[in-house]
Amino acid sequence: MEGKVVSLAVSLKKGTKKTPVEEVYVKEDHGIEGDAHAGAWHRQVSLLAHESIKKAQEMGLEVGFGDFAENIATEGIAWQTLPIGTKFKVGEVILELTQIGKECHKRCAIYYMAGDCIMPREGVFAKVLKGGIIKVGDTVQFLSLGDIDRSE
Repeated sequence: MEGKVVSLAVSLKKGTKKTPVEEVYVKEDHGIEGDAHAGAWHRQVSLLAHESIKKAQEMGLEVGFGDFAENIATEGIAWQTLPIGTKFKVGEVILELTQIGKECHKRCAIYYMAGDCIMPREGVFAKVLKGGIIKVGDTVQFLSLGDIDRSE
């Protein structure tokens, strides 16, 4: 299984939509430099399938990349179907899937702007095992999926 990065986005504040950018620098055990969600915790980077964004658009929501506060939007990967602990490489960066979905304690700016937020259901979160640069167009390669290990 392989996917492709179609969008990267960052924001200075949590709970707001993110601004699309062409590349990001990702720090090991920290997250994306300049993003509000970076730090010493298990949700350093957020990912969402472009297919999920398109589904929201088909439901009539006027949304695009960054509107669901995702750092990385990809094509070709159903993130919510992968097991926790999955390791994957995006550009130069190695990430580990740490959480699928999230509980929203209050309705954020994204919910009020879009009328819905798909991140609690379809977004995933990862921690950074190896830092580096990610660019729009980079591939996503899986290194380990459950008990299958493809890293060398």
